[in-house]
Amino acid sequence: MIDPFIAGVLSIDGLTTGVIYALLGLAVVLVFSVTRVLFVPQGEFVSYGALTMAALQSQMFPATVWLLLVLGGVCFMVEAARMLSARTRFPAKQWAYMLVRDIALPVAIFLLVRTYALRETGLLVQSLLTLLIVIPLGPMVYRLAFEPVAQASTLTLLIISISVHFALMGLGLVMFGPEGVQTAPFIDGGMLLGTIFVKWQTVVVIMTALALVLVLYVYFEHSFMGKALKAMSVNRMGARLVGINTARAGRMTFVIAAALGAVSGMLIAPLTTVYYDSGFIMSLKGFVGAVFGGLASYPLTALGSIFVGVLESWASFLASAYKEVIVFTLIIPLLLWLSISKGQHDEEEEES
Repeated sequence: MIDPFIAGVLSIDGLTTGVIYALLGLAVVLVFSVTRVLFVPQGEFVSYGALTMAALQSQMFPATVWLLLVLGGVCFMVEAARMLSARTRFPAKQWAYMLVRDIALPVAIFLLVRTYALRETGLLVQSLLTLLIVIPLGPMVYRLAFEPVAQASTLTLLIISISVHFALMGLGLVMFGPEGVQTAPFIDGGMLLGTIFVKWQTVVVIMTALALVLVLYVYFEHSFMGKALKAMSVNRMGARLVGINTARAGRMTFVIAAALGAVSGMLIAPLTTVYYDSGFIMSLKGFVGAVFGGLASYPLTALGSIFVGVLESWASFLASAYKEVIVFTLIIPLLLWLSISKGQHDEEEEES
């Protein structure tokens, strides 16, 4: 029989990791429902967020800034080549917008980080700088890898997604090296919950995750762009017919996915050691939670991800050698149930 104290510790630990998996699972569902991309590299934004934050806390210049500059320049050249090959005169306003978005903004972030990276700054400044660096990488990755083949089959998009994952993971090894990092907690210390000592960082993780879920709910229910993304997830063909810009929706989806990944990395780094490839396994567990929701239901995805976190925590205590096997074995009955209960989606049949 398990001691109640141990059961409480395991449950709190599982809830903490579960809410992180929930954020990643929600990002996976959002990206898939809007763009049909099973976004395997979601975990790289977790690692990039944690490792960038660690570099700033060590008063080092984060290498992700160089990646941001390079991707911005490549995005500008690709889009400029496309516009020039169209042999159509585009307004100067569009060229100016491209210069600001792809060149000026990354350069401004570079100068800002260079100004503050080597100084001793607070956690708030470090967090904001990390988000400024990592979030723009999301839409850049979408524009380079997925937007040109947006109408391709789901299998083709999955293959591209896996390729992008390996590219970003390799870049993570080059930029940060194989060493793991842990960052300073947002709040030191903790409190006693009965007989269980709960770190304040754990409370920060849970409360931040709940706040982000609330922000996403308000965004999707009460903003124009959020309603457009929601329409895309319900019926892509219908959304296109009523004039919703699918390219803009895809870019906005990747902005949200990158933000959720970066925040997850910053939240989890004070509690566990993060390596350049740690985000991949986290995003896979978020994917298991997304399968709970059938890659469509946000509430079921959140609940499934929390269940995955709690199950992993208990499995690590009861059968530590098999905890990963136990967690990922969940996906087999879930996929079987989905394949039996749901046929091919009507829209997929139309597009195929």
